[in-house]
Amino acid sequence: MVKVYELNGIRPVVDPTAYVHPTAVLIGDVIIGPRCYVGPLASMRGDFGRLILEAGANLQDGCVMHGFPGCDTVVEVDGHIGHGAVLHGCRVGRNALVGMNAVVMDNAVIGAESIVAAMSFVKANMQVPPRSMVVGTPARVMRQVSDDEIKWKSAGTAQYQELTDRSLATMREVEAATEVEPDRKRMEWETSLPLHLHKNATE
Repeated sequence: MVKVYELNGIRPVVDPTAYVHPTAVLIGDVIIGPRCYVGPLASMRGDFGRLILEAGANLQDGCVMHGFPGCDTVVEVDGHIGHGAVLHGCRVGRNALVGMNAVVMDNAVIGAESIVAAMSFVKANMQVPPRSMVVGTPARVMRQVSDDEIKWKSAGTAQYQELTDRSLATMREVEAATEVEPDRKRMEWETSLPLHLHKNATE
């Protein structure tokens, strides 16, 4: 059962087509839109400002969303937030990606179809233009994102949207098996590669 907490008479809203893992925590002013995926141990603390995941966005394992009073923290349509990332009082644009363990600070705006590299630190008030590759600590815009990189990102987000559907349909808590079954099944997915391997494969 997902940990959902009302605060000051405000309770989280989760669209019925979204999947929120039972170990995630939702507090107060949280709005999760259609076909969103919220992963294990994600924390959405809407105890100060409003937190919004728009349609098709994902917030992966161990991510944190929070913000100061009176501000909104928003992941727009098809936004993709990698494992362990922290979003605080910021806006992530449509079809943008924030990489694993990256931090995006208050009043920062990540433009549509941008990619924030893993481990990057986006300072408060940074305005990232659309289709930018953002790298470093502190983060800076390195170059434009290519059409192929956007295609790669969109395919990864589509897999998380499919994972939402699969999780709603088939995920259940069970006891672990005590030995590996003969002819053990594998998860069936279209093959996807990390960006650095994808780029090598397409060059």
